[in-house]
Amino acid sequence: MNFDLLVQAIENHDTIIIHRHVRPDPDALGSQGGLMHLIKETYPSKNVYIVGSADPSLTFLIEMDTIDDDFYKEALVIVCDTANAARIDDTRYDIGDMLIKIDHHPNVDEYGDIMSVDTEASSTSEIIYDLFLYAKNQGYKMNDQAARLIYGGIVGDTGRFLFPSTTKKTFQYAAELVTYNFDRSALYDGIYNTKETIARLRGYILQNYKLSDSGMSTIKLTKAILNKFDVNIMETGQLVGVLGDVEGIKAWAFFIEEEDDLIRVRLRSKGPVINTIAAKYNGGGHPMAAGASVDSWEAVEQVIHDLDQACISYTY
Repeated sequence: MNFDLLVQAIENHDTIIIHRHVRPDPDALGSQGGLMHLIKETYPSKNVYIVGSADPSLTFLIEMDTIDDDFYKEALVIVCDTANAARIDDTRYDIGDMLIKIDHHPNVDEYGDIMSVDTEASSTSEIIYDLFLYAKNQGYKMNDQAARLIYGGIVGDTGRFLFPSTTKKTFQYAAELVTYNFDRSALYDGIYNTKETIARLRGYILQNYKLSDSGMSTIKLTKAILNKFDVNIMETGQLVGVLGDVEGIKAWAFFIEEEDDLIRVRLRSKGPVINTIAAKYNGGGHPMAAGASVDSWEAVEQVIHDLDQACISYTY
C-alpha cells in the first residue's frame, strides 16, 4: 500500500483529530489510539486528539478526548475502521482542512480526500502497523502504548488469530508487537472477561436460538429480554460469536431491539457471503462479518429469508 500522501498530510498539519465508528470494538479503538500514539511519539509538538462516544466496557483500552469545534480549524481529520461515512462517530469529521479514510472493509463508501483501504488486511490496526513499517525510514517511532493498542486491535478483529483473515503477515506483526513492554494478560482479560449478566444472557441465547435446515440460525433479543438480564445494547457485541462453535450452523444473525425501536442486525458466517445482505438493509461489512439495521420486526423476517437463501445456495 502506498502511504506517501498519508505521511505527507500528517507532516503538513499541526493538529490531527482521529475518529472511528460508532459502538467501537477493539480494532476501532486500537487503530485510532495506536495511530495517535504513533504520531505523538514521532511528532511531539503536534496536537493529536481522539474523539467519539465512550463504551464503558472498553475504556480500559483508551479514553477519548473532549474538544471544541474550534480545534478542527485547519486540522487533518483521519477516520479509522469505518466503511460508511454514516457510521463515523462524531459528525464533525467533515469540518477539518482534510479528511483521510484508513480502513480494511470493502470500499463501498468512498469518502475522504485520501483513502488508504486494504481489504486483505486482518484489521485496520494491522494497516496502522503497515504505516509504521513504511514510515520508519522517515523517522516514525513506535512506543509501548501504540504497540499495546495495535496488538489489541489485531487480536480483537482476528478472534485471537482464529478467523480466516489471519495471515502469515498478521502473525509476524503480532510477534514484533509483543516485543514491546505491555501486559498481554491484562489486555486479554480486558477484552474477553465476561460479566455474570453477559454469561447468563449467553446461556439464554444457547437455549433459544433457532436453526433452519439450511444451516441458518437466528436469535432475537428484545428490549424486554435485555432488561431481564440487565445487559445494555453496547454489551451485546460481546455475544455475537456465541453461535460460531455450534455444529451445523453456516451463518447466523442477532436481532437486537434498541431503545428507539430500531433493530440492529449483527450477521456472521462460516461461508455464505453476508455483506451483500447487510448492504440491502442500511449496512455493510466483510463477507463473513457484517451489520445492518431495520425499523420493524416485519423487516427482520425479510432479512431472515435472505440469509436462509444464502445458506441454501452455499456449499462447502
